[in-house]
Amino acid sequence: MVTSQAKYSILLPTYNERRNLPVLVWLLHRTFTENNLDWEIVIVDDASPDGTLKVAQQLQKLYTPQRIILKPRAGKLGLGTAYVYGLQYATGNFVVIMDADFSHHPKFIADMVRTQKSADYDIVTGTRYAGNGGVFGWDLKRKLISRGANLFADTALRPGVSDLTGSFRLYKKEVLQKVIAATESKGYSFQMELAVRAKKMGYRIAEVPISFVDRLYGESKLGQEEIAEYLKGVLKLCFI
Repeated sequence: MVTSQAKYSILLPTYNERRNLPVLVWLLHRTFTENNLDWEIVIVDDASPDGTLKVAQQLQKLYTPQRIILKPRAGKLGLGTAYVYGLQYATGNFVVIMDADFSHHPKFIADMVRTQKSADYDIVTGTRYAGNGGVFGWDLKRKLISRGANLFADTALRPGVSDLTGSFRLYKKEVLQKVIAATESKGYSFQMELAVRAKKMGYRIAEVPISFVDRLYGESKLGQEEIAEYLKGVLKLCFI
């Protein structure tokens, strides 16, 4: 069990996650309760046509507005801007960013908190490509794309982080505020730029191995445009 006086804000951008959200919130609630951690979830829904916001409103009634903070937007405006927007409403002194599609299991948050406390790290990032981390549920093509993207970025940028495209991270809030203010990417390369800029700004990053599982319900939002954007982002970051 982890004990702490800190407060952890989960930033949870959603788009068509109606079926995933109730179980994910329940698991987050259980994880934080079992580890005696103060918490809140900031849900930024981009006008999901499947009724995600209605489900989130029901969850807010169940867990209280103090735990579930709803900040919907008028349309699909991008992952990066969702984090920028949601961060304004986070009241914790630590922020966790993660996917709402069950790719990231809340059970790893306790490991991230322990690791952060062990040496007062500024950022703890989940990694699929170190220790006993891994990827489950992807076909060979998707695994090759992800691994290739990380190897390409590692060769070009030398960031000292094994999983640049990973989106399961724990930040000190003031660190995320400073890094996000300097970040220009808004889409698939957003997470990569956050890590690269954080390193260049002198922040200390630790890694925790995680098991990444393909989304439980719904369809992947990764397409050719996102891959092209990522490659452009790597090349751009070579010159910062």
